[in-house]
Amino acid sequence: MEASPLSQQSRPETFQPKVVHLYESLFKEDEEVEKSEGFWQEFFLLKPDPASLKRILTELSPDDLLHLRAHPQQLVIRAVARIKAGVVPSDEVALDTLTVFLGSVLNKKYTNPSSDIISVLTGLHDADAVFSDFVGALDTAIRNGRTTELRLKAIRAALAMVSGAYQTGLISYFTHRDMFPALMKFIQDSQTPSNNVDPFVLLGLLVNYNKFEFQNPYRLRLDDFVNDATIKKVVTSIGATCILARDKYITVQEDLPEAWSLGSTLAYIGLGVLAPSSRPTTPVLTVEEMKSRFTALPGPEAAILLSTYDFSHANKLFCFNLISLPAEEKLLPSPISAFLSFTSYLTQHAHRSSRASHYLYISLYTLQILIEDPTLAKQMCSDESKTAVRLCRQRQPYLPLVRGDRVLITTVLDILVDGINHNLRRRLDAELYNLFLGILLRAISCLGRSRIRLTYHWSHLWRSLLSFIRFLCSYSADLKGVTGMPTLVDTLVNLIALSLSTGESFLPDAAPYDDLFYKLVETGDILTKFRDAYDLSKRSRSGSIDTLISVSRHYHSLLEGKNKTTTLSPREVHKVIQQGYETLSIEAKAGLDHFEKYREADHRPVLKRLARIAVEDAKGLIAAEK
Repeated sequence: MEASPLSQQSRPETFQPKVVHLYESLFKEDEEVEKSEGFWQEFFLLKPDPASLKRILTELSPDDLLHLRAHPQQLVIRAVARIKAGVVPSDEVALDTLTVFLGSVLNKKYTNPSSDIISVLTGLHDADAVFSDFVGALDTAIRNGRTTELRLKAIRAALAMVSGAYQTGLISYFTHRDMFPALMKFIQDSQTPSNNVDPFVLLGLLVNYNKFEFQNPYRLRLDDFVNDATIKKVVTSIGATCILARDKYITVQEDLPEAWSLGSTLAYIGLGVLAPSSRPTTPVLTVEEMKSRFTALPGPEAAILLSTYDFSHANKLFCFNLISLPAEEKLLPSPISAFLSFTSYLTQHAHRSSRASHYLYISLYTLQILIEDPTLAKQMCSDESKTAVRLCRQRQPYLPLVRGDRVLITTVLDILVDGINHNLRRRLDAELYNLFLGILLRAISCLGRSRIRLTYHWSHLWRSLLSFIRFLCSYSADLKGVTGMPTLVDTLVNLIALSLSTGESFLPDAAPYDDLFYKLVETGDILTKFRDAYDLSKRSRSGSIDTLISVSRHYHSLLEGKNKTTTLSPREVHKVIQQGYETLSIEAKAGLDHFEKYREADHRPVLKRLARIAVEDAKGLIAAEK
């Protein structure tokens, strides 16, 4: 019998999408022949396959791309033409394809980055025309795209280009074409806070591009921007992003103490299974697993902190909205609550990586800018600022847990005290501690000048400051030569001396004031050793440490006299302290509450490193969104 012409053919093991075949034809075939018009027509009609395109491009070396450059150049030119034409679905396909293509191609290590990248993308002769067209097409799509999705795709393509080419001169095309109005219009039109992360991160990268080398036009735009409605949307997006970033820490380790309830009571006496909401708990991570996951945090969305800082530094209207804008919904945290909560988690985990510590720096710079402004600082100290903030409790020692709404400045004080307690090490980060202490000095100065009596657990602040003096004294041999230590020790003793001399104007009653004197007496000879270890008596600003030593000796002599007959109880000690005020003479040192205003140039190395970190995180954001 003859074989039937309808016999079944064997099925291939896998089905390859047609678009993947086109990718392979474009990047794997070593031929100079230009692809036909029909090839490109089909290419930009088929749905992209980002994973396959990325895999194919990852396999190519920089030299491979330079050898194949005719095809990548055609891809870029054809894609830009599709974006400009604005025809469905070709323009969206072009944007998606370029986002993956640029993200992969620009991340490779070239011998001569600028010239090699230009050779791959456009060729040296056509570079100016193609890149100008590309940036112009992106700007138009972001500003006037027919849908939010298309406009967001254009932003992601721009973010891929800017983050990938950040160390080259190609970013100058984005500084010559002012994209600020388009980005702000997108945010103004957006109804979803999460959609505003990418444009705001992109803006941060553009603001920081060579900003110490030339007058960056995007920085000037931030100065002049006064659209209140758009600023409110930006601030809302910052709050939502900070909550997202913070919750990643909580996923690793839940740290909120349980409220006293029927369930917790039954669990306490061994009958937890009877609790109404009893259900299986998620597996507990090992110490090593926790460490690994914490080290990988924060997520790439933390790049929004750089843009937040830049807007705060440039624009007072933005600062006002950041600290005063309420939550969109009743059960959600306000933007400032979210920002402070995320900063608190960074504070306890900053030691885990340079990346985490740099994001903490930028958050503290923002806080310093807010507190240095007298109007904003006074607002943060007033009852009108009361809000609930979830603070990190993932490492001991813990500060007292305060539930409910609190005056904003008390939360800031807690974050700074936590920072002092949780970042102690022999290789001390003096830059970080100068920020903690400097912001504390500004906060105490504001309270003293405003005569705002603040209810706060002051005892923990005094204990942390004096314990820090003990630490510095114990490890003076290791720390004395550390850059920034002279400023650090001066600020520390000035802060304690300022609290002594102006405490009556901001402490709610006598108890915390007495407690500060008591803790100074307890510190005793450590103060003298501290002065000698850091040569404070040889410096012109040594008056503060002399004040602390004289107060400690004054009360020490009074207590010694009383202690000759009987052992004193804590109540009797406090009584002696109160009586000692009459014979105590604290010389009010001029300038204790003086501080230098924040100057961006003083932090240039940190800001440059942080810009590079934000660039890498922008790449991570794009990868996560595919």
